[in-house]
Amino acid sequence: MNAQAGGPDHRPPPISDDDRDTAVRRLQEAYAEGHITHEELDDRLHQVLTAKTHGELASALASLPEENAGTTSTIAAVGGRIQRRGAWRVPRSLTVASALGRVHLDLSRAVIDHPVVDIELRLGTGGAKITVPRDAIVDIEGLHTEWKAPLYTTRRRSRPSGPRIRISGTLGLGRLKIRHARH
Repeated sequence: MNAQAGGPDHRPPPISDDDRDTAVRRLQEAYAEGHITHEELDDRLHQVLTAKTHGELASALASLPEENAGTTSTIAAVGGRIQRRGAWRVPRSLTVASALGRVHLDLSRAVIDHPVVDIELRLGTGGAKITVPRDAIVDIEGLHTEWKAPLYTTRRRSRPSGPRIRISGTLGLGRLKIRHARH
């Protein structure tokens, strides 16, 4: 017999390190912009670091202003191709969602204003190709694949001066290919 949502066997998903990191970053930004005092920052950081549920995490962020629209973006499509290339501005956090179709993100000529960029993939059927800057550092530890493992080879001579690209999320029937730009 299956447990229904809200039943005795239903457990909310655990808080991930990324959830905590995002909450800490939002608190630091709110403090830096003068929205909360130093004491409020200390109290809320303690709440974030000891939170056991997403509700507790959310209460620590209550009353903060919305995140800057330029730092978070979502690209979504049911089918077809999602593509970004050329000189486009990469947000701090990007979610790409597609039920059917392919995704191609080319960051090689993109404007990247942040030292860390989080890309969350929510893909059903169809592959994804991501081209990162030559000196980028890529982290795919948060990515869960259901069919084929990602194709990515770490660059031997990556300079630590490049942006850190963290790729997470889920990839259904398809493969993620990541490559570094040649120029």
